[in-house]
Amino acid sequence: MTDDKKSRLRLTLYPRAESAIRSNHPWVYAESIKTQNREGETGELAVIYDKRDRFMAVGMYEAESPIRLRILHVGKPATIDRDWWLGKARACLTQREGSIIQPGTDGARMIQGESEGFPGLVADRYADTLVVKIYATSWLARWEEIESVLREVFAPKYTVLRMSRNVAACAEKYGIAEGFCGEVGHEIVVFSENGLRFESAVLKGQKTGFFLDQRDNRARVELLANGRDVLNVFSFSGGFSLYAARGGASSVTDLDISAHALDSAACNFALNSNNAQIAKVKRHAVQADAFRWMDEAREDYDLIITDPPTLAKRESERAGAIRAYQHLNAAAISRLRPGGILVAASCSAHVSTEDFFRIITETAQATGRPWRELWRTGHSADHLAIFREAEYLKALCLELGG
Repeated sequence: MTDDKKSRLRLTLYPRAESAIRSNHPWVYAESIKTQNREGETGELAVIYDKRDRFMAVGMYEAESPIRLRILHVGKPATIDRDWWLGKARACLTQREGSIIQPGTDGARMIQGESEGFPGLVADRYADTLVVKIYATSWLARWEEIESVLREVFAPKYTVLRMSRNVAACAEKYGIAEGFCGEVGHEIVVFSENGLRFESAVLKGQKTGFFLDQRDNRARVELLANGRDVLNVFSFSGGFSLYAARGGASSVTDLDISAHALDSAACNFALNSNNAQIAKVKRHAVQADAFRWMDEAREDYDLIITDPPTLAKRESERAGAIRAYQHLNAAAISRLRPGGILVAASCSAHVSTEDFFRIITETAQATGRPWRELWRTGHSADHLAIFREAEYLKALCLELGG
């Protein structure tokens, strides 16, 4: 830390919050701060001292956020400078080179926020383009430094900055805007994932342009698809469908309410038309409300994937989300032929992994049909979740009898 100790922003916390920080929780809420030596400015470093006035942690301060401090380091005093950030970014790259980024895959999450030392920031690679999305206003004050670090470590040809709404509302006073930083690239970037090609809308697409977090589950679906009629519910850009097609599916049906999503899926199929299995698959696209269509459909399938967007954006929506998962997956099971397979996924952080798996197994049990679990999964290696609030992704695969 470069601040003089007398001018450094110093905090002490109430015991419960102090214990949480010692257990590596990355957030300090405003109401957890016991004392503060002066008013803080968003983006500056603040140091937490324990009751014996010993260094405990350092983080980035946010004056207007309920999350008042985002922790960078816990333990012995450390210098948070450009070399610090370079070391953190290089560690992220090392974790991915050769294991995730390899021949046939040039799309992956390169930095996963708090879980890798960059609280409130994620960075996704799509071929030669790095898309950085920031969710914390504290990054605006140090964006120039962080951008140079990311360019040095990841060496993208193009860099795109995106922001959450709350950050974008504050960005103008820092002279920062969303979009390409420096050289301007393409709004639609084609990248590869396990040998398949996909489009990412890096400027205006959801998240950073594509849902990279389901890569491993898509590969699992490929292994299940041979000879099956497949239904992809909430299909978005057709990722599960493409993998199923390459895996030898007899047919794939994309179901989504968005015409744009279905068009995106069609483009992704066209990108991979040189693959014989994909070229010959019977593909159907259905634009409809997925819940209503599933209730009214009469077609049966051998493999159904249910992967809705988050159904609980806040804790108050949790009960409704549980009912929706029950309803959706009960409808899916009713459309499965004997020996059919359900892959049920959730990205709702407010529905725990344990609760989601319980919902799906109880729903299967309630049908009276025999069933067995084939696999269950959580976060992939490039989407680490080292604290409870970061956990959101889970999937369960069941085989249903007659």
